[in-house]
Amino acid sequence: MTTTKTALVVSAHSADFVWRAGGAIALHADLGYHVRVVCLSFGERGESAKLWKSPGMTLEQVKDNRRREALAAAAILGCEVVFLDVGDYPLRASDEVLYALVDHHRELRPAFVLTHSLSDPYNFDHAEAARVTQQARIVAQAHGHHPEQPVLGAPPVFLFEPHQTEQCQWRPDVFLDIGSVWERKRKAFECMAAQEHLWEHYSRVALQRGNHAARNSGGTVVYAEAYQRVFPHVVSALG
Repeated sequence: MTTTKTALVVSAHSADFVWRAGGAIALHADLGYHVRVVCLSFGERGESAKLWKSPGMTLEQVKDNRRREALAAAAILGCEVVFLDVGDYPLRASDEVLYALVDHHRELRPAFVLTHSLSDPYNFDHAEAARVTQQARIVAQAHGHHPEQPVLGAPPVFLFEPHQTEQCQWRPDVFLDIGSVWERKRKAFECMAAQEHLWEHYSRVALQRGNHAARNSGGTVVYAEAYQRVFPHVVSALG
């Protein structure tokens, strides 16, 4: 069991953690957290169109390319990345995958967990990743699951912003100022060459959420990420 503060990020595809949580990852890495990203798939079938346009491309070549991209981005952000190679389009999380995520929860004992929105009619892989992540958290809290191990406590779960928020029943209730690490997040974007078309989109999202964060804080925020909490925030004072 580690004594270093930790965080767990569960990403459906190998680039999702960069677009949606790269700022949080870099920020907490700078604070001394060990951040582990678990990529359920490489996004090799449904999120690698640019690669598939190359003549003679194979599935393994696409996976290798996406792995290299994710590792390069993770090095910039300062996190560990683990690949489960579950497959995508569709992503199907078996009990083996569930229990692997349970093990990650119990090993890390994360201070917080980040994953996808619970609904995404444009990408069911994302919702499946969120479902199995939260199920794993519950199993990790169960005294009867490997009773020789300490059970998990109650780490907060934050759902990162989906690509089309209004259609995903997702509403931001946490804004994270990522201005201090924005340049690293943008640099990590540029590792994801297979999805270059998303670089500017997520740059605009960060600016928009920065504006919202500034309006809701009275401070000066330029770049931000937005999250939705799953569980109530327990405090000892309201101000």
